Amino acid sequence: MNIIKRLFQSSVGLKFVMAATGIGLFLFVVLHLVGNLQFFLGPDTINAYGHMFQDNEKLRWPFRIGLLVTVVLHGSSAIKLAALNRASRPVGYAGNPPPVAASYAARTMLMTGLIVATFILYHLLHFTVRVQAVNLTGQDFTVLTEPSGHGHVRHDIFHMMVLGYQQPLVSALYVLGVGLLSLHLSHGLRAMFQSLGFRSHTWDPVIDRAARIVGWLIFLGFSSIPIAVLCGFGRQALH
Repeated sequence: MNIIKRLFQSSVGLKFVMAATGIGLFLFVVLHLVGNLQFFLGPDTINAYGHMFQDNEKLRWPFRIGLLVTVVLHGSSAIKLAALNRASRPVGYAGNPPPVAASYAARTMLMTGLIVATFILYHLLHFTVRVQAVNLTGQDFTVLTEPSGHGHVRHDIFHMMVLGYQQPLVSALYVLGVGLLSLHLSHGLRAMFQSLGFRSHTWDPVIDRAARIVGWLIFLGFSSIPIAVLCGFGRQALH
C-alpha cells in the first residue's frame, strides 16, 4: 500500500501511471479504429462485429469497467501532475522561457485531454447510449435493428452511422474531435517514451516522427468515415 501511495504522490510515479494507462488507451483507440473501419466493408460486416461484442456479457462489462478505470487513472494522474508542476514553479519561467515545442506540449496536453474527454462523452451518448437529443436527426437510433437469423434481431450499426454522419454539424464535430485526439496521442506517445526512460538523443527524432505518423494515421482513419458518408457512401444501402 505504501508503494501505491508513494506512486500517486510523486511526479515520477504519476508520470509512470500516465504512461502505463496511456499505453492501454492507445491500444484501445487502435482496436476501436480497426473495428470502425469495417464500416467500409458493408452492413453485414460492421453489424456482425457490433453484435459479437454487444451480445457477449462476459466480454463487454469487464472490458468497459477496465476501460473506465484506466481513463479515471489517466485523467486524475494528469490533473494531479499538472497541480504538482504548478506548485513547484509558482512564479513561472522568468527570463529564460522553455523551448517552444516543450512548452506547447506541456500546455496543451491537459487542455486537449479534457476536450477529448468531453468529445468521448458525446460519442458515447450519440452511438452507445443512443440519446436521441444529441444525434440532431430527430430519429431514435435504438429502434434501428435488422434480422440476425433464428428469429433474433441485432442493432443496425451501419444504418445508425450513416444517419448520424449525414448531419454536417455532427461530422464536423467528429473530425475536430478525432483531430484533437490524434494530437493528444501524438504528444502522449512522445511523453510516454520519455517517462519510461526509452528516449535518447539518438532515438528522439525517430520517436517524434513515428508519433506524428501514428497521429496522422489515426486522424485519417477515424475522419474518413464521416467524410465518406457526407460524400454519399452508404446511402444506397439504406434503400
